[in-house]
Amino acid sequence: MTSEVSRKSSAGTFLLLGFVLLLLSGAYVIFAPNAGEVGSGKFLYIRTGSTINDLTGQLEAGGYVRSVGTFKLLASAAGLDKHIRPGKYQVSRGMSNYKLVRMLRSGHQTPVKLVINKVRTKRDFVQLVCNNLEADSNQLYRLLDDDKLLASYHLSSETALCAVLPDSYEFFWNTPADKVFKKIAANYHAFWNPARRAKVEARHLTVAQVVTVASIVEEETNVAEDKPLIASVYLNREAKGMKLQADPTVKFAIGDFTIRRVTGAMLSYPSPYNTYLNYGLPPGPICTPLPETIDAVLDAPETKNLYFCAKADFSGRSAFAVTFDEQKKNAAAYQHALNERGIK
Repeated sequence: MTSEVSRKSSAGTFLLLGFVLLLLSGAYVIFAPNAGEVGSGKFLYIRTGSTINDLTGQLEAGGYVRSVGTFKLLASAAGLDKHIRPGKYQVSRGMSNYKLVRMLRSGHQTPVKLVINKVRTKRDFVQLVCNNLEADSNQLYRLLDDDKLLASYHLSSETALCAVLPDSYEFFWNTPADKVFKKIAANYHAFWNPARRAKVEARHLTVAQVVTVASIVEEETNVAEDKPLIASVYLNREAKGMKLQADPTVKFAIGDFTIRRVTGAMLSYPSPYNTYLNYGLPPGPICTPLPETIDAVLDAPETKNLYFCAKADFSGRSAFAVTFDEQKKNAAAYQHALNERGIK
């Protein structure tokens, strides 16, 4: 009798120990660190339409987890295959399967800060967006050429980049192209408040024309003090029906932004953007000007200046002139300085 009780007691103890070990094993699978040697700043990008096999393959190939098998066990139990949410996720060293599955299942992704500075072409803009977000480049190109959509912003396919105001924007990585453009355009709409629009009307221009002038000024100088004065030159020339003859428009027309010195042969390059050939403003902006540059155009002082050129001291400042004779003297001094330095 005693030995029978002993045997039953031993069997019970063994079963209990096995059950405890099973629980501990399960707890280890769930809560033990399983993230690979990823540091604290490695991000996992899950594309739209990814399957559970895509995800686990990506985790294994990228070294995001040490044991993809234990991850699969918990992912299956949690039904992650039915709740895969695209996005950018931060995987930190020491993260457990539980934390990783919970983060992915809930879609708790890390936002992307998209910083837009000066871009010159639609291609530049699309590349910037699509290098940082999942947005489809072809869809974004179509939006920038959609005159019906752009008309709601009083823009066209030629002036579409007027809506792109240099600024910092926050998006989720999987934000589609149409929502990316909508958010950027909303910032543009907010910038053009009633006070600024009143200044536009006072100059008898459109918003797109002001942005176009500002884009030329932006390409002419980085000196904040000179921007309003350069704007006044172009506004004066436009008001008098003169050709703008802006060197940056020639570079834009040619498509070579490395040109340091615009030569006579370049001035005849056939393009509606070449303001040496054509009267009036170019069809659209030649870059995305800073908000301060747009304000410099809106607040440009009344002057009689019709000309300007870079100062010969290479200070970055500009020399302004009312008459062509004054301009020729300033230009000759600058050309001489270029020759002295061997700049072509």
